[in-house]
Amino acid sequence: MTQGHPPRSNSPRKGSEFAGLSVAIITPFTDGEVDYARLREQIEFQVDAGTTCIVPAGTTGESPTLSHDEHERVITEVIQCVAGRAKVMAGTGSNSTAEALRLTRRAAKEGADATLQVAPYYNKPSQEGFYQHFKAIAEDAGIPVCVYNIPGRTGKEIDVETIQRLSGLAGITMVKEATGKLDQCSAILGTTDLTVLSGDDSLTLPMMSVGAEGVISVVGNLAPGPMIEMVNAAAAGDFATARQLHHRMFALCSNMLGIASNPIPLKAAMQMVGRDSGDLRLPMTPLNEDEAQRLRETLFAFGLQESASV
Repeated sequence: MTQGHPPRSNSPRKGSEFAGLSVAIITPFTDGEVDYARLREQIEFQVDAGTTCIVPAGTTGESPTLSHDEHERVITEVIQCVAGRAKVMAGTGSNSTAEALRLTRRAAKEGADATLQVAPYYNKPSQEGFYQHFKAIAEDAGIPVCVYNIPGRTGKEIDVETIQRLSGLAGITMVKEATGKLDQCSAILGTTDLTVLSGDDSLTLPMMSVGAEGVISVVGNLAPGPMIEMVNAAAAGDFATARQLHHRMFALCSNMLGIASNPIPLKAAMQMVGRDSGDLRLPMTPLNEDEAQRLRETLFAFGLQESASV
C-alpha cells in the first residue's frame, strides 16, 4: 500500500488558495438553449457576495445534458465574466480519460485556475484505473486538479489509499469530498497534504472541524452570504459562531436538497426568491406541487421572504 506524506504542521496545504466558498454554478436554460445573459447575472451575484471560486459545468450546472460545444462555451463565458475577480475551477471531468484531457486542455488555455475532475462514472474502473486516469490529467493539465469523489453519483468510490497515492503527484492539490463519511475526510487530512473541500453543504462545518478548508457548494447559489460567514468563522477558529450559522443553514441544506436530485430543487428555489435561473433539461423534471410547497416552507423558515408570495 502506498501512503501519502503527512502534512507538515507549519506548511500550507497544496491547493489552500481555494479555501473558502466555491459555488457550483447553475447553467440557466431558456427555451431549451443556454441563457448566457442569466449566467452572467448569476456570476455577478457571486462576485458581489465575495465568493472565492466559481465552478462551472459541474453536476449543479447539468453538465451531463450539455453538448460539447455548450460545455466549452459555458466555461469560457464564466472565465471571461469573472475576469480575475474570483477563481474559476472548471468542471472538465469525464468517464473517458481522453475526453477529460481534451476539455481540461481547453479550459486551461482559456484561463481556468483549476479543474474539477469527477471520478469516472458508469464504467467503474479499478482503483488502479482511477489512479492512472487522474495521473494522466495531472501530468498534462498545467493547472491544479481537484479530485471529486462522489460515489452516490458515479457508482464507485475512490479509496483513501488511492487518494494517498495521488497526493504524491504535484498536479493533484485538492479533493472535493462527497462520500458523506467524516472518517474518510479525516483519513485524507491526516495522511496527505491535499486541501479538502466539502462536497456536501450540510457537512461543511463537521469537515472543517477536522481540517477541511471550505466547500464547493450548491446552496451557495442561493445564499452565499451565510455560507461565507460560516466558513470564515470556522477558518478563524470561532466555532461558536460557526455552529450557530451551521444550525441556521442546516435545515435549508438538508431539506431543500433532500426534496429531489440536484439541481431540481435549487432551480425551483431560485425562481421562488426572484432569481430565476431558467428551465431544467430532460431528464430533469420540475417539482410536483407537494414538493414545491415543502420547498416554499423551507425557504420561508430560512428567511427568504419573497418565497411567501410565490
